[in-house]
Amino acid sequence: MAGVKFDRVAKVYPDGTRAVSDMSLGIEDGEFMVLVGPSGCGKTTALRMVAGLEEISEGVLQIGEHVVNHVPPRDRDIAMVFQSYALYPHLTVYDNIAFGLKLRKEKKSEIDARVHEAARVLGLEPFLKRKPRALSGGQRQRVAMGRAIVRRPQVFLMDEPLSNLDAKLRVQTRAEIARLQDNLGVTTIYVTHDQIEAMTMGDRVAVMRKGELQQVAPPQQLYDHPVNLFVGGFIGSPAMNMVEATLTASNGSLAVEAGGQKLALGSETLEARPGLKRYEGRKIVLGIRPENLEDASLASDTPPDRRLHGKVELTEALGSEVMVHFTVDAPPALTDDVRELAEDLGDERKATGEVGEHTTMVGRFNPRTKVKEGDTAEVAVDTRSLHFFDPETGLGIYGNDEGKGA
Repeated sequence: MAGVKFDRVAKVYPDGTRAVSDMSLGIEDGEFMVLVGPSGCGKTTALRMVAGLEEISEGVLQIGEHVVNHVPPRDRDIAMVFQSYALYPHLTVYDNIAFGLKLRKEKKSEIDARVHEAARVLGLEPFLKRKPRALSGGQRQRVAMGRAIVRRPQVFLMDEPLSNLDAKLRVQTRAEIARLQDNLGVTTIYVTHDQIEAMTMGDRVAVMRKGELQQVAPPQQLYDHPVNLFVGGFIGSPAMNMVEATLTASNGSLAVEAGGQKLALGSETLEARPGLKRYEGRKIVLGIRPENLEDASLASDTPPDRRLHGKVELTEALGSEVMVHFTVDAPPALTDDVRELAEDLGDERKATGEVGEHTTMVGRFNPRTKVKEGDTAEVAVDTRSLHFFDPETGLGIYGNDEGKGA
């Protein structure tokens, strides 16, 4: 096994396009690292440079102790799993898994032992004599993984391996891959556009944007302490609500004002984010996660100065919760980061800035809520979990130092 190290690695195409810029990232031996970001952010290009399928324009790439900038793919001791499975349709499952070992002219007994061991681990033993066309999508993906496992590589590279599966199968296979990687202990770099996959699978997650790393951290840290507005908006489903607001003085403390509505900030918020004091009287971007919004009638312990009022536009009952979409009389945040996030989500109105003075928020309400479309709802806000960003730099507001992130 081996770690992987990017040291100021870049990929520049002949037309000058920088697909990856100045990427420095250390992936530990046995770590499951997820690269995530919008389409075109450079994550697959970074993976292909590790695989040797893209030339490195600048910087140094190491696998273990060896610099591999000019090492051919076949000599890098890596195995790659693609979203397309790339199985040979005329070969059986057994022969597909064994293919790489046969090319390496391994002993027949060794090939047989490795194929059966991989099949056992992946639950493929009953299918070894079948052709790929007789398998489900999830089974085909497991065959592709089996082909990688039997090679016993130093590093697994996975490029959106679940994107062709339906939602239920994706959840199941996601858990299988995470369990398998944990059991094998092989260093794994996993590329995905799906931030739910990133959050549930990675030991650490690297968020990329326009070819540059934005933040590298364990999943929960990314969620709780996004370094900037882009990371805060990209990580989380449904996405973080973002609204233009102002920090104002209130009863010896601070409050955040959005469109005439005020939310008092308690001492716990100011202690956790002392940098907020520097923004008194200034505009900020206020971020609120959907789970920090609740029907006020079901949160009677929330004081009146920590509530919002909004008109309910849509409710989605999901059994365990109700997604409530409501509008507040406050302008939405429309920074470059927010526009890019909106474009990635296909929200053309927000991406182009064609929005009015109202912001639609989404709250995860208790299923006992009685609110319905057309109501003016009173919404309790957990102000301890609010997020605050500088609208100019996009950086999260945390400590006392100017521009300090998470």
